[in-house]
This record gives sequence, structure tokens and C-alpha cells, in this order.
Amino acid sequence: MRQPQRLLLVLIVAGYLVVGTLYAVLTPIWQVPDEPAHYNYIRSLAEGRGLPVLETGDYDQALLGELTSRRFPPELSVAPVEYEDHQPPLYYLLAVPFYLVFGGAVVPLRMFSVGLGAALLVVAFAVVRAVFPARTGLALAVSAFIAFIPQHVAMSAGVNNDVLGELVLAATLWVLVGYVDGRRERPWLVGLLLGVALLTKTTAYIAVGAAGVAVVLRYRTERRTLRWVATELAVMAIPALVLSAPWFFRNGSTYGWDDPLGLARHDDVVAGQPRSSEWLATYGWVGLGRQLVRTTFRSFWGQFGWMGVVLPAYIYQALALLSILLTGGFVLWLVDRRRPRLSSSQRTALAVLAVSALLTALAFLWYNLTFVQHQGRYLYPALVPTGIAAMLGLGRLVAPVPERVRPWATGSLFAAMFLLDLVCLFRFIIPMLSR
Repeated sequence: MRQPQRLLLVLIVAGYLVVGTLYAVLTPIWQVPDEPAHYNYIRSLAEGRGLPVLETGDYDQALLGELTSRRFPPELSVAPVEYEDHQPPLYYLLAVPFYLVFGGAVVPLRMFSVGLGAALLVVAFAVVRAVFPARTGLALAVSAFIAFIPQHVAMSAGVNNDVLGELVLAATLWVLVGYVDGRRERPWLVGLLLGVALLTKTTAYIAVGAAGVAVVLRYRTERRTLRWVATELAVMAIPALVLSAPWFFRNGSTYGWDDPLGLARHDDVVAGQPRSSEWLATYGWVGLGRQLVRTTFRSFWGQFGWMGVVLPAYIYQALALLSILLTGGFVLWLVDRRRPRLSSSQRTALAVLAVSALLTALAFLWYNLTFVQHQGRYLYPALVPTGIAAMLGLGRLVAPVPERVRPWATGSLFAAMFLLDLVCLFRFIIPMLSR
């Protein structure tokens, strides 16, 4: 990578750190979804009480409603909010030193998450460079796109394990891109990252499916034997199981061997959470589908606090237009016969990324079959493949522009997104969520 390109990556990460720090410092306390529950998990570890156990009473819909409606008044404790106690432990273990050094202050824990978000941008850049070695500009654009999505900034500036899950999944995809290329065969490293993913967040478990697809794709394209497939899967599975087995053994002995993830216990505990079946009876299929699409779109770009801060319609309309243009540009890129042909390794790598995005979307839909969780942030594990598609679309749209003008046209989008981040924070989040 040439010096100017390295400088641009540094500027993108620096811009993200600036806006991420502003969100971490200025967003009112607890006004990031699920933040109190994640914080209490860290506190349990820091105070020497060990890994918490999800129990009846950890989710109280009435208490949450009062806390959010009254903007978390200091006289109402958030200590009973513990419904994230079933989560894999890695993020919380890594956050404990920040809790101890800073006396349990929230902002340093948020800044830890911001740091993870910065690492995600670098890994996303590396993934794109691995697929398109000659297109550093595309890699920079993908990193910038991820960096300045307002809702993603808000989530990565909160106390939660979301961004670590995204980072681990992106790192796994990076290694898998090299794996399917055939020149950097490191199945043991894939296995280590799978083990880390299993200890991070269930949304990162998509990495397991992506790894399996990568092995199958190599089996087919390289005409390998079934014995080779079994060996590759074993080399991946052994380190993954060695790392994660203690966690699953603990869960089996705690929640039952038929519930190694604690998800059945979670479903029982969150009894007051809105159910999709209830909304279906109220709104019907059309109404439920309309709300799913509208709320997911809005909250992918920006619907802040506990989904209570909705932006003006004209902002969503502008973002909808942008989304349509980027999608249309990507379709044009796909059908453009004049573009350079992709190599076999590029097609295979893109297939792995596409599968990871598809699995993320299916997991989102599956979750919403039971609970009303129309939150776009649950699609963020697919940000790297989504960003690649979006920026390929942008590149196709600006192709008619003179070559010397294209970087400025592309850069103007990211400058606008950066400004939107600031508008969202200072015009809406702080005024509407502060006491």
C-alpha cells in the first residue's frame, strides 16, 4: 500500500475515532440499547462474583419501560437489569480491566468499544484488499462507509458486545478469503478464530457456516477428495472446540444439556418482550411486514436510544434514495459485461462473503419469527459484504464522471455521512435523551 493510501486509511480511522469519542462521551448514560444489562455482566466479573447466570426476574418489562420513559433517573437503579447474562464471556472479560482501572465508570467502557470499532475498520480494509488486491480505493471506501453509518457509530460507542462480534467475524472472513485462494492455507487459524467467535456472540457463529462453505467450495473447485474435506474440517474444529468447550460445558451444567447456549432460558426469562405472534394477530401479515421493513431500515441508519429517537422523515427519505442508488449501481456492476472479469479465486471469495451476509439475514428473520426485534443493528455482522456491494455500486455510479473528479465525488458521500453523525448526536440524541 502506497503512502497516500495509508494516510487516507489513517484519516478514516481518525475521523471515526473523533465521532465515536463524541458519541461515547456525550450520549446520556444507559441510552444505548441493552447497555445496563451488558454493564452488569462486566460488574459481576469485576466484583469477583464469577460468570452470571440468567434467572427469572432478570428481565422486567415494566421496569425497563419506566427507566426508558423517565430517561433513567438516578433514583431508579439499573442493577436488576441482567437479561444479557447468558451471553458468551469474551467481551466482558476483556472489559473487566477498564472497569477496575476506572472504578466502573461507563465512558471508559464505551471507549473500549470504540477502539474495537476502529480495529473493525482496519480489518474490513484488509478483507477488501484480499479480494481486490489492485483496488485500494474500493477498500478505503468500504472502511469509510462502515465508519460513518450513524447507528453503527452509536452502537460501537456503547457498552455491548456487538462490535467485538463484528470484528471477530470480519477477521474470520479475512482469513477465509486467503484460505479459499489456496495460497494461504491456514485451517488451524480459521479454527482458532472460530473458537474466539463461539466465545464472543451468537451473531458471530455465522463464521462457522462461512468456514464450512469455504471448505466445500475448495472441494468443488479444486476437485479434492472427501478425505481432504474431513481433514480440513477436523483441523478447524479441534482448536475451536478446545477454546469453547469449557464455556459450553458450563452452560450445559447450568441451563441443561439441551440448552448449551442458554437461549431457551433466555426465551423463558424475557416473558414480557413483544412477540411476533401477538403483532401478527394485531396487524396482520401486511402490517407486520410493513413495520418490519420500515423500522429495520430506519434503525440500520439511525433510530437512537432504545429506539425512541426517530429522525425527521426527510432524512430517511434521503437515506432511502441513497440506498436505492447504491443498490441500483451494484446491480449495474453485476450485469456490466465491460468490467474486468473476476478470477476464480475472487468469485470463490465473494461467494463466501455472500453466504455470510445471507446467513446474517436469515438469522435476523429467524429471530423475528419469535420476538419483535426489527432492529437494523442485527444486520451489522454483514457490514463487510454489504459495504463491498454498496461501494461497488457507488463506483459504477461515478464511472461516467471524469477520473480526476471521482475521488472527490466519492469523498463527498463520506463527508456528508460524517456531518450526519454530528447532526444526529447534537440535534437529536443529546436534546431528546438528556434529563
